[in-house]
Parts: sequence; structure tokens; C-alpha cells
Amino acid sequence: MIDLSILKELEKFDLVIKRKITSKYSGDRKSNFLGRGTVMSDHRIYSPGDDFRSIDWKIFARTDDLYVKRYDEDRSLVVNAVVDSSKSMDYGAKTRKFDYAALLGIGFCYLAMKNNEKFRIATFGDDLTLFPTSLKGSQLGSMVDHLDGLQLSGSSNFEGSMVRYRRTIGSRSFIVIISDFLFDVKEFRNGIMQFPQHDVHLIQVLDPSEVHLDLEGDFFLRDMESGDQLRTSVTPRLKSHYQDRLQEHIHLLQDTAKELKARFWTVTTDKPIFDVFWDVLR
Repeated sequence: MIDLSILKELEKFDLVIKRKITSKYSGDRKSNFLGRGTVMSDHRIYSPGDDFRSIDWKIFARTDDLYVKRYDEDRSLVVNAVVDSSKSMDYGAKTRKFDYAALLGIGFCYLAMKNNEKFRIATFGDDLTLFPTSLKGSQLGSMVDHLDGLQLSGSSNFEGSMVRYRRTIGSRSFIVIISDFLFDVKEFRNGIMQFPQHDVHLIQVLDPSEVHLDLEGDFFLRDMESGDQLRTSVTPRLKSHYQDRLQEHIHLLQDTAKELKARFWTVTTDKPIFDVFWDVLR
């Protein structure tokens, strides 16, 4: 069950959002983006690949130098929250990973709504499910109802879902993708590469028991996505090896995100939601 009490606390982030996000984007305000608009901003020296239509020929006539015009362009920020709904997110000793991830996604949409920005939320597992962009609080409530009743299933088709999602995005956007990212790093890379022109934030959500492996003895372990079972004995050596492999995977995700100019965080479901937003938006 998704607990929306956190939304009241997120009222405190109103000023943070205005300073952090809308300094780059705007809803009913002017954007800092430079593009094809109606008000010229300034000039810069022509570079190969620039649009010839932007060349200021009057300056060329006076100086024999090629300069291009730069324009202020009005764009509306669309906050895109994309949440992993694969079966692996159905796990949680106290708080289900999906409920935690969904609340983060709803929180970003709520903050967008408070600032009159467009927002939408999507989920991905084997396939991608989209919700429409909106400014209405009632739409946010519908999203919550849907997410609460969602049956988690299948594996994470991350790359395929991101390819599809890219086709739905118009102007440059604020994209937050929330998942446990417990899949191949190559697929992670190929998925993030779909958004080179967007402001991408990646939040990895794990259960504390996945990080610390608080188990010891003989167990039947079941793969949440495939259903396969494995009988194993959890020894201190195995725990140490598992934790080393997990940290190696997380570091590879971090390095890949940095290379692709995306921001990456790892959180566990026992961390207060408010603190996650503080880390991401401060």
C-alpha cells in the first residue's frame, strides 16, 4: 500500500523545486534553454553543423565573420517518473520495493503539479505502460489507485522499454527512473543511452536484506522473476562474496551513469522518503 502522508512533507520542497528545476526549465515562465524562439538572446561564432538559417548575415557583411543568432525558447517542463514494475520489485522484508519506488515517482509528479508543471508516470516490466501528461490533482489520484492495484510480473525489459519511452518524449525533460537495476549493466547502458538530451536521474531501490544478506544456514532461494529455486547454504564466506559482487555491480552502474551524464543514487527502503528527495534535489 502506497502511503501518501509524505506528500505533506514535500510541501517544504516547493522552493527547492523552483530554484533547482525551474531554473533550467519553465512551465508558464521563460526557459533558459536556447533554441528556435521569438526573442533573440545573443550571438556566438558559427561552428560546423550549425543551422545556416541562424547565421546573422548583417554581421557577416560588416565583419566577414560568421555568427549565429541564439534565441530564448519557451518550453514547458515535463517531469517523467518511470518505475520498475517487474516481479523483482515485489520483494521487501518490511516495505515492498515497488511501493517505495512508486511513492518516489508520485512524489516527483506531486512536486511538478505544485509548480504548475506537466507530469506523467510510467511503469515498465516486460513492457511499458504510459499515463498521460497532466496538471490536475485528480490525475495524480488516479495514478496512485492504479499503482496500488498493479500486479507485478515478468522481468525487466529495460532497454526495450526505454527505446519505446524515448519515442514519447518531445522537448527536453526531467526524467527520473526508479528500479532495483538488478539486471545486466549492458542493458542498463543501452537504456540510458536513449536520453542524451535529457536531465536523467536514476534511483536504485533495494531492500536492506538485499544489501546486508541477513541470512545464515540452509535455504531454498527463489528467483522473483523466473520462479527458479536454488537450495544453498549461506555461509559467512558466501555472504562476503555476495556483498562484493553486489557492490561491484552498483559501482558499474554508477560509472556507467556518470559516463552518460546521468545522476545515480542507491537507497534502501528503510531510508526516509523525505531524505531521498533532499539528496536528489538539493
